[in-house]
Amino acid sequence: MSFNMLPEVDSKGLKNYPCFSGEGRHLIVGVAGAFEKSSNEMFNSIWRMIRDNEVLNPAMTSSGSMIDSVNIVSVDSSATMTGWKNTCSNDLNYPITFIGDVNGEFTRKMGMLVEKSNLGFGLRSWRYSMLVNDCNIEKMFVEPGFSDNADGDPFEVSDADTMLAYIKGVQPTGVSSPRREFEG
Repeated sequence: MSFNMLPEVDSKGLKNYPCFSGEGRHLIVGVAGAFEKSSNEMFNSIWRMIRDNEVLNPAMTSSGSMIDSVNIVSVDSSATMTGWKNTCSNDLNYPITFIGDVNGEFTRKMGMLVEKSNLGFGLRSWRYSMLVNDCNIEKMFVEPGFSDNADGDPFEVSDADTMLAYIKGVQPTGVSSPRREFEG
């Protein structure tokens, strides 16, 4: 799978982010919304992974990082994502990019847009993490139970530990296959 649909969804400048540039290896994480408890848990998981593992923290290795960027995408405005970023603790020299997918265009094209009106949120992203290599999806972990107005908000396989195990070539327990096909 690739991100060839970006020209169609670039009304908000997504192509300006390095993870969509077509070069390099990037971690992209989809969360339901900024400031939500489960999204903060995801951020903390990512932050610990970067801090503690040489695979993702270029400051800890002489050869550089195996990941060029870490990105969190949410169906929120850029201002909301910037506000969330400013409240998150990140004392690393490794940047984590917070990307607002304002209209959910990218999330919809990825097949990850769900209705969460039962929780008062409207359209949001289902939680996932993916590793993108030169604009091709190398690996994607999607939370189980994908559906509109789902009762739960699982956080089992899109966590940082699952992705880190994949990057290191170890099969973690509980890893699922993608539940949705790319639409683009």
